[in-house]
Amino acid sequence: MSQGIADELAGICLGDERLNQRSRKVIEALAANPEASINAAVNGWGDTQAAYRFFNNANVSPEQILEPHRQATLQRMQEHPVVLVAQDTTELDYSDHPTCDALCLNQENRFGLYHHVQLVLTPERLPLGVVATHTFDRAPETLGKERKDSAAQKRRPIEEKESFRWLEGYRTACDLAAQCPNTRIISVADREADIYDIFLEAQSISGPKADYLIRAHEDRSTPERDREASRRTYHKVREQVSSSPLLATQTITLSATPKREAREARVEVRAIRTAVKPPNHRPGLEVITHNVILVQEVAGPGDGTGVCWLLVTTLPIDTVAQILTVVEYYAARWLIETYFRVLKTGCQVERIMLETKSRLLNCLAMYNIIAWRVLYLTYLNRTCPTLPCTAVFTDEEWQPAWRVVRKSAPPLKPPLLSEFLKLITHLGGYNNRATEPPAGPQPIWIGLRRMLDYSTAWLIFAKEYRDVCN
Repeated sequence: MSQGIADELAGICLGDERLNQRSRKVIEALAANPEASINAAVNGWGDTQAAYRFFNNANVSPEQILEPHRQATLQRMQEHPVVLVAQDTTELDYSDHPTCDALCLNQENRFGLYHHVQLVLTPERLPLGVVATHTFDRAPETLGKERKDSAAQKRRPIEEKESFRWLEGYRTACDLAAQCPNTRIISVADREADIYDIFLEAQSISGPKADYLIRAHEDRSTPERDREASRRTYHKVREQVSSSPLLATQTITLSATPKREAREARVEVRAIRTAVKPPNHRPGLEVITHNVILVQEVAGPGDGTGVCWLLVTTLPIDTVAQILTVVEYYAARWLIETYFRVLKTGCQVERIMLETKSRLLNCLAMYNIIAWRVLYLTYLNRTCPTLPCTAVFTDEEWQPAWRVVRKSAPPLKPPLLSEFLKLITHLGGYNNRATEPPAGPQPIWIGLRRMLDYSTAWLIFAKEYRDVCN
C-alpha cells in the first residue's frame, strides 16, 4: 500500500532527482502511519531532518507535489463515462501551534487555514483523486469588514472575493473536460457555490465545458414580473418549481453527519427549466437559463435535518430517470465531507507542527494524496469487491496480516479484496457483523497502519531466518 502511494508521485519533477526520490520516501513514511507526527512516522532523526529540509526546500511547492497525482487522476478519469468533481472548503485550526507567519480564521485569536479541495469521484462514489487545492486565511484587520460594508462587498469584482475559489473550481472542471473528451465532467458543490458568475461562465463557453450541479442558496428571481404583487416584484424560482407537477417519489440514503444519524429519506421530486435574472446590484448582466430540481422530504423527522434541496444544473431533465440521476449525483457529493474527516482525523493534519506556512502547505499536499488513498481503498472494496487483493497490496503486506488474523498459513491463491479488507478492518477494531454496514475509513486507516508494522517485521525477520537456516 505504501508503494502504491509512492506511485502517485512517479512523475514528480522538482529539478533534482535526489529531491524527487526524497518526495517518494517521505510520502511512503507518512502513509505508513498517517496518524503519527512527522518525527514518529519517519525512520530516525536523520530521516526526520531530511523530511523537514524537503518541506523547507525553495524548489518544492504544493502544486508540484500534487501535479503527478493530478496526472494519474486524469488517467483514471478517462476510463469512466461520467465523473463528478466535488469541491468544498474545510477549516484547519492551528491556534495551539500556529506557524510564525500564521494569519486568522474567523477570529483574531484563531489561527489556521481554509482548505479548498476538488475531489474527483465516480457516480458510484469511488474517489479517483484530488485535482486541485487552494488555501487562504484572513488578515486580522479584515475580519468582519465584509459584514459591515455588504453593499460595497457586492460591488467588488469576483476576483477580489474569497468566493472566487468556486468559479476557479468550475474553470478547473472545464479544463478537465477539455482533456477528457469522452468523459462527462460534472462540477458539484454545496450552497456556497451558488454564484451567478458560474452560471454566466457556463452559458458563455462555446467549446468543451463541464456541467454544474449546485445546491441553491439564493432564492433567485425569474425575468417575469409578478404583477399581482407589485410592478417591481419578480416571480421567484423556488415558488415556480414548488408549484410544478410532482414527477417522482424516491427513497434516498442520507449519510451520518454531526447533526443527524444515517437514515433513509422519502422525498418528492419536482423539476423545471427556467430563466433567471441577474442580481439586482448587477443589472447589466445577461439572463441565464438552467434546470432546477426541488427535492423535498415527506414526513421528515421534524428536528431540522429534513431534506429540502433546491438544485440548479445544466444536466438534462427531460425524463424522470434523468432527474433522479441528477439527485443521486448530488447525494454522492457527501463523499468530500468523508474525505475531510479522513484528512483531519485519520491524518491528523491539524496537529502538524512546522515553522512556516510554506512548509505546512507542502506537507499538507502530501496528506491530501494520503487521505485520498485511504478513501480509495474504502470504496474500492465496495465497488470492486471481486478484485484480487494483490491489485492493491503486495505479498509482503497481505500475507503477514493473514497469518496474524487467521492464525494460519496464507493461501496459495491471494484472497479477494473484499475478504482481505475484512482482515484489515478487523485489525482496525471493526467487528464486521452481518447486521453492520460496510466499514468506513477509520478502521481501514488503523488496520493499514498495523498491517504495515507486521509487514516490516515479516520482511526483517524472514530474511534473518533464511540467513540462519542457510
